[in-house]
Amino acid sequence: MSEIPAKATESEDPSDGAMNQAAEAAAAGDAMWQSSPPGSMYDYIKVASFSISPGGLVDQWSLRAEQLFGVPAARAVGMDPIAAFIDPDLRERGQRKMAEILDGREWTGVVPFRMPDKTDGGRGEEGLAEVYVMPTRTAEGDKAAVCIVVDVRTLRSIETDLAASQAIFGQSPFGFLLIDTDLRVRRANERFASIFGGTPDDHRGKGVHDYLPRGEAERVSATLRRVLETGQSITDMHVTGHVPGSEERRHWSVNLYRVHSGSGRPIGIAWLGTDITSRRAAAREAAAARRNLALLNEAGARIGNSLDLETTARELLDVVVPGFCDLATVDLYQGLLTGDETPPGLVDGSAELRRVAFASAVSGAPFAVSGEPVEVGAVHHFPFNSPCADALRTARPQAVPPEEGGLVQSTLAVPMVAHDTVVGLAQFARAKGSEPFGDRDRDLAVELAARAAVCIDNARLYRREHERALILQRSLLPPGDPEASGLDIACRYLPGNAATEVGGDWFDVIELPGHRTALVVGDVMGRGLRAAVAMGELRTAVRTLALLDLEPAEVLSALDEIARGLGTPGGVQQATRTARQPRDADLSEVYLATCVYAVYDSVTRRCTFANAGHLPPVLVEPGEPALMLDVPPGMPLGVGGEPFEEVEVELPEGALLALYTDGLVESRDHPLDEGLQAFVGALTDPSRPLEDVCDHVLNTLDTHHGEDDIALLMARVQGLPAESVGDWTLPREPRSVGRAREYARGQLLSWDLEPLVDTTELLVSELVTNALRYGEGEIRLRLLLDRTLVCEVWDSGLVQPRRRRARDTDEGGRGLQLVGLLSAAWGSRRTPRGKTVWFELPLPGGEAGLTDPAEALLSLF
Repeated sequence: MSEIPAKATESEDPSDGAMNQAAEAAAAGDAMWQSSPPGSMYDYIKVASFSISPGGLVDQWSLRAEQLFGVPAARAVGMDPIAAFIDPDLRERGQRKMAEILDGREWTGVVPFRMPDKTDGGRGEEGLAEVYVMPTRTAEGDKAAVCIVVDVRTLRSIETDLAASQAIFGQSPFGFLLIDTDLRVRRANERFASIFGGTPDDHRGKGVHDYLPRGEAERVSATLRRVLETGQSITDMHVTGHVPGSEERRHWSVNLYRVHSGSGRPIGIAWLGTDITSRRAAAREAAAARRNLALLNEAGARIGNSLDLETTARELLDVVVPGFCDLATVDLYQGLLTGDETPPGLVDGSAELRRVAFASAVSGAPFAVSGEPVEVGAVHHFPFNSPCADALRTARPQAVPPEEGGLVQSTLAVPMVAHDTVVGLAQFARAKGSEPFGDRDRDLAVELAARAAVCIDNARLYRREHERALILQRSLLPPGDPEASGLDIACRYLPGNAATEVGGDWFDVIELPGHRTALVVGDVMGRGLRAAVAMGELRTAVRTLALLDLEPAEVLSALDEIARGLGTPGGVQQATRTARQPRDADLSEVYLATCVYAVYDSVTRRCTFANAGHLPPVLVEPGEPALMLDVPPGMPLGVGGEPFEEVEVELPEGALLALYTDGLVESRDHPLDEGLQAFVGALTDPSRPLEDVCDHVLNTLDTHHGEDDIALLMARVQGLPAESVGDWTLPREPRSVGRAREYARGQLLSWDLEPLVDTTELLVSELVTNALRYGEGEIRLRLLLDRTLVCEVWDSGLVQPRRRRARDTDEGGRGLQLVGLLSAAWGSRRTPRGKTVWFELPLPGGEAGLTDPAEALLSLF
């Protein structure tokens, strides 16, 4: 086909084979055009075809050519190909191109053309057509051609889009797969291949079972089928697996959506995967940090609520099991638990420990030491070379290797360090199946153990101070079975439990001259060692004031000044100055106390009460219900400025008197009035032994709450019999001295106390003589027999006798010295109408021996 005229006529033999082939191709193109559904690739590429007869004219013109060039076949057939689709303005350049094309060779080239304008009468824009000329021959051997035309600009646009798609697919930072309808990988990108190894082509034909564990692969396969069947997209599906050749667990977030062909037929599934392993790790770290913070907050709220060592250890385990570990124990040094003042533990970590707490969420089996299980309460020690001993020795946490075949897979031995001192060891363990301890867990375990250790050390210090305070408190109380003339005494003292501080409750029984007895019950307000010390000072002051034989109201007035002085820097020495402070002075540093002080006279069975803000005494007369005595309440000690009143009550024989502190009747469970009524109701049978009465009261009132100290003092009245009293009144004249000696001799002989006669006569003579010389008014002589013999000489003078040392040349002045030498005790006291001078002699057969009067007289000269 070396020469083709510019214009040619129709082929002389249309049935030529080559022409028929061209016609068939064109027809096929047209058929494809007609059968291709909208949206096929031919719509996008814009391909057209036509054929040229041996005469150089168009003899076939496809429908696509009509669409592309806007020239109908009726006009194009028989035309010069250049004239058929090239715009006249562009035809000159096209003819030159076509002249080169129609030379009988296969050729591909680009020719310009004018695209049809969709508007009437308009001119379309200029386009480029890529023409592919395929030479052929007719059956007769004549040259012809078949031409394929493609819109260049459309083709370039598609190539650009394909290049962009290829770049996006290949350069995507996400793993991308195209999975076919058989759930096999059709295509993979570089990112996916970089994670799982090989090239993208190496992954063709693989399935999810090649990448994921069986269970996970089954789940993902089911999801892929559902997406393929329903077309429902999946967003952020988490998938976990292992990279081939590695045990490292990886996590992906996968998005799935169904892909369709141009005809709308499902052709596969697009898989877009993002590696979220680091994000999951960061999330786990953040969650672990939140859990640890919550655990520390819980530890701060729950550990150390009690001041008991064992309870604090159990509180630690309540926090960590199961929130932090599966099993845990706490061992404390035995010396710490027994109150040893030396620092607990030995430097080699092998000192004895006691297991004080154990908790488990998986098993009841305790941790073993040297292969032997250790129960709670057992004393043991760790071998020198063990990790636990090393932890105690170095004060650093240690990992304990698990036993073969055991339940535990990871154990931390953490020393409990408080104020640079190791007080014990905590072991935290996780069972098989749990995540082993990491560095963050180790730090948390150290912090938890340290917090518990501080609380345990505080409990230890508190217990030490509490025990010291109890020792002090009990040392200031009277002996268990105090004795008193004319009274049967029983008492109870119950300190608060270990969780409460020591209080300031006290009671006392003080023997006074003349077979009288002072009964005291008091309570210092507040708690702790300072309250106990204040109680001790007040109790000592009461004893001192009682021995001065002051009236009850005077005793409380003096105690009030002392109590006010306790809160000042100068102590008791500031009592007088403090008492002069104004009524509205700040009482924050003043020790306030309540106290009831009673003096019982066994001869008259009369009892004088004075009260300083204390609860009223309770009296039970034989055959009568118990009642609270109407004693003026008064102000507490330490307030100052208010006088105290006295009330005198005659107690019938066999009556029961009860003094007590508020811990007996006051509780959080009921108001004070109910407690008082319950106490009064519990005193129903005063004839029972006093010890039984005390026990009955304590059991009835349920005093085991331990909220406060309890002091209970009960006394049954047993007045001195009339035959044990000798009482005479003597006129103020010299012969009364001899008469006093006769009365005394006769009374002692009637009491079968002949060994005391000489001594008693001599001392009675001295006291009556002094009453005549220095006293006033009538003289009264009284002898009292009980556990001792007491002699009293009364007169109306107010001047108290004063003992002095007589010189060798003095004729007198040795009377009181003689009384002091021969008697067991002597003294004087004021009375409402004067004074009383007395002496006391032990009864024959007692431990104290009698002094020979003759030897005593000789010793004075």
